[in-house]
Amino acid sequence: MRIAGTIKHSLVNGPGIRFVVFFQGCLHGCRGCHNPETWDMNGGSVTDPESICSMIESAGHLDGVTLSGGDPFYQPAAAAAIARFCHEHGLNVWCYTGFTYEDILAGIAPGGALELLNEVDVLVDGPFREELKSEECLYRGSSNQRLIDLDCCRKASGRVCLYDPD
Repeated sequence: MRIAGTIKHSLVNGPGIRFVVFFQGCLHGCRGCHNPETWDMNGGSVTDPESICSMIESAGHLDGVTLSGGDPFYQPAAAAAIARFCHEHGLNVWCYTGFTYEDILAGIAPGGALELLNEVDVLVDGPFREELKSEECLYRGSSNQRLIDLDCCRKASGRVCLYDPD
């Protein structure tokens, strides 16, 4: 797998103290993207999910893990392996993607996307749109992006349930 980097303890990429994995590679090309250096599909560094899981395990004091990028849905098998490890260790998993939830369900995202989707607790979906950028958006950059509670969606037979921070 290719990553752009990690953050051991973050307070801004979801609730609580989070380990963040920035996946390398993104084809969305969102104008005003916060991480354009992660777009190159051949950039970053090569590692494996096991190494990332070891880093997560040694970080300590975590409430959860955030998969960001780039876009983790371009490397769904590796991202799903990390997410499974997190769940086995009692950590919740957030994932940022430029795909919409509906795109993923429709098979528009790369193969293996549903495997990753099944391992994510909260999906922050949709492309960043610079004209909709707002400081008011909790854990997201633009107002078109949604915080989707996937556990709720699974219980509600696929109906979109938005994450409630309270």
